Amino acid sequence: MCSITDNSGTKATKATYPVRIENVSTAMTLETTAVADELKEQPVPLSPGAFAVHNGKAPIFTSDEPERDNGLEEVAEDGIPTRLAKWLAEQNGVSQSGAFTTPVGMDAPTPAPAPLTPGSAYEFEFEAKSGDRLSFVTMFVPSNDLFYSPDEIGIDLFTRGEPIDGDVTDRIGLWDAGTEINEEPGVGGHQPQRQRGPGSISSNASLSSRSARSTATPTRTPPMSSM
Repeated sequence: MCSITDNSGTKATKATYPVRIENVSTAMTLETTAVADELKEQPVPLSPGAFAVHNGKAPIFTSDEPERDNGLEEVAEDGIPTRLAKWLAEQNGVSQSGAFTTPVGMDAPTPAPAPLTPGSAYEFEFEAKSGDRLSFVTMFVPSNDLFYSPDEIGIDLFTRGEPIDGDVTDRIGLWDAGTEINEEPGVGGHQPQRQRGPGSISSNASLSSRSARSTATPTRTPPMSSM
């Protein structure tokens, strides 16, 4: 689930937005063909990710075009947003950007990057003005290179001059980065929970939806779970 709150309190051309990305999967969200009981049904962890506030189109990816070598591959395959966050900070049309890496309330002396398990959430905040949009990406962890994101142009943060406020989960889709060969989600040996290291196998496809994968472009996929 993704929610955006307008903290401006009044009609404004500029507003502060706290964003909350919550993992609402359960232990039974992902059903697989695995023989082992512990893999037959699984939750869907989400990874640390990156975001951008922008007034241009498609700051992170373009559907059905190759991944831009901007760091999206590292998020989609391994849940590592460092390079993408740095790349976004250098782009024209991006007014604010960053990474969300640590679940809210994580009990550690020095909070470290960690995936979102069921019931946990990432939060971040930014300022935006009329005409700005929000884009972000987070990995569908039990996969080779699937990620959750709004569509390529992002979420319009103002509607008819008013800052948006509320649940925007219906604006989020599941995408296939096309950078790694797909295995069955939750089972594949080259997925983060089971692979020996980042980027185990590769593909030269385009970003696409999961139902329309081509030879490495991001494409939109039918929902595999509800986040």
